[in-house]
Amino acid sequence: VLLAAAVCTKAGKAIVSRQFVEMTRTRIEGLLAAFPKLMNTGKQHTFVETESVRYVYQPMEKLYMVLITTKNSNILEDLETLRLFSRVIPEYCRALEENEISEHCFDLIFAFDEIVALGYRENVNLAQIRTFTEMDSHEEKVFRAVRETQEREAKAEMRRKAKELQQARRDAERQGKKAPGFGGFGSSAVSGGTTAAMITETIIETDKPKVAPAAARPSGPSKALKLGTKGKEVDNFVDKLKLEGENIMTSVGKHSTEAAKVLAPPVNTESVHMKIEEKISLTCGRDGGLQNMELHGMIMLHISDEKFARIRLHVENDDKRGVQLQTHPNVDKKLFTAESLIGLKNPEKSFPINSDVGVLKWRLQTTEESFIPLTINCWPSESGNNCDVNIEYELQEESLELNDVIITIPLPSGVGAPVIGEIDGEYRHDSRRNLLEWCLPVIDAKNKSGSLEFSIAGQPNDFFPVHVSFVSKKNYCNIQVSKVSQVDGNSHVRFSTETTFLVDKYEIL
Repeated sequence: VLLAAAVCTKAGKAIVSRQFVEMTRTRIEGLLAAFPKLMNTGKQHTFVETESVRYVYQPMEKLYMVLITTKNSNILEDLETLRLFSRVIPEYCRALEENEISEHCFDLIFAFDEIVALGYRENVNLAQIRTFTEMDSHEEKVFRAVRETQEREAKAEMRRKAKELQQARRDAERQGKKAPGFGGFGSSAVSGGTTAAMITETIIETDKPKVAPAAARPSGPSKALKLGTKGKEVDNFVDKLKLEGENIMTSVGKHSTEAAKVLAPPVNTESVHMKIEEKISLTCGRDGGLQNMELHGMIMLHISDEKFARIRLHVENDDKRGVQLQTHPNVDKKLFTAESLIGLKNPEKSFPINSDVGVLKWRLQTTEESFIPLTINCWPSESGNNCDVNIEYELQEESLELNDVIITIPLPSGVGAPVIGEIDGEYRHDSRRNLLEWCLPVIDAKNKSGSLEFSIAGQPNDFFPVHVSFVSKKNYCNIQVSKVSQVDGNSHVRFSTETTFLVDKYEIL
């Protein structure tokens, strides 16, 4: 059995190594480090043995191509395999040097895997390895050529039909007759004619290559700073898409501005400013049960005035869930443990000025269901060809206020829009990405639960995973800075706080 194939330096340092059986990194590094010491320069052998393994090698300028095999492996087959390995390396590397090998390491590993599978030599030659790694398929080329031909024929047919419709419209206008109807459209000559014009214009328009307006540059002299020009370009592009019949979701911009409003920093930022940020990553099962919930929080301190560089923060920790706290290495840990004060180990030193410094971080990891801040219950049930979906939310942590909540439910493709029954809040249907977004501006103690009902063709599995996103100005763990005082004199210092609670991942699988 072939255990591993490696390219190493003359000192035994592994540049690239591929193991074909289960081996630890330390073992392979140890075997390769021992290899140069075992070689006897006086002999012309291309193999060397130890008590446990056999090394079959070939020098390549400043490097060695080494195969590590078991002692009862067939040496003749191993030498044949070694020759094939040695011929593969120049295929991908212009020079047999360490840097070049490192740069093409993944290409080499893919090629090595074609030569050996699970420790046994595959019956392949160099040309086959080249074909396999390129993944070149004649059938795929034929399929693409056929598809392109069909697309060209469909476009030509579309243009021919458009010309026929235009001609029919012109003939009808000349004779003053009613234009030919198109599938029941057009109650009068005027409406029939406009329908024909609309169809022909749409068909002819789609054939033209569309150029994004951003690519066109003004020929006149440009100024360095032009305020608002990018926004106009985006608006023009959106208008063009609308003219072409695209359904543009204007509410997406509104959502981002709402999030910006919620997370906007306080206007009166003091010389001592603190950012308290928490991020949650949560995965639930569709039938209930919390698979994993991880929450990370941090207090970032920003001081903009040297007068307040030597301060202490009084932290109030009302958490009852068993959060793990960790202070910055320069912060006095004993002082924090005894008095909940964040101060430097050396009181004579100052905090850095005009930079964000993380002074305290915390972490909560749990599978306790009662800790879920917002529970989502999704019930899809089949009824004939359709599927009725009931989805509801409930705020478990009533002290929180969640803003700009979006619950995203995936939909089956190609079945049209969902039929909404009852809904608390608003919804958006994204037909391109096949998503239904349930939008709720605020979820708090006064508005702690709500539901949405809709029906659409599909299977129950089509509506998972459900994703949730929100922002909040209240943090989940009750950790806050109550006051800030100076080290000398213990006098109070004015400070401002900015608290955010964000979603890193929140999904119901």
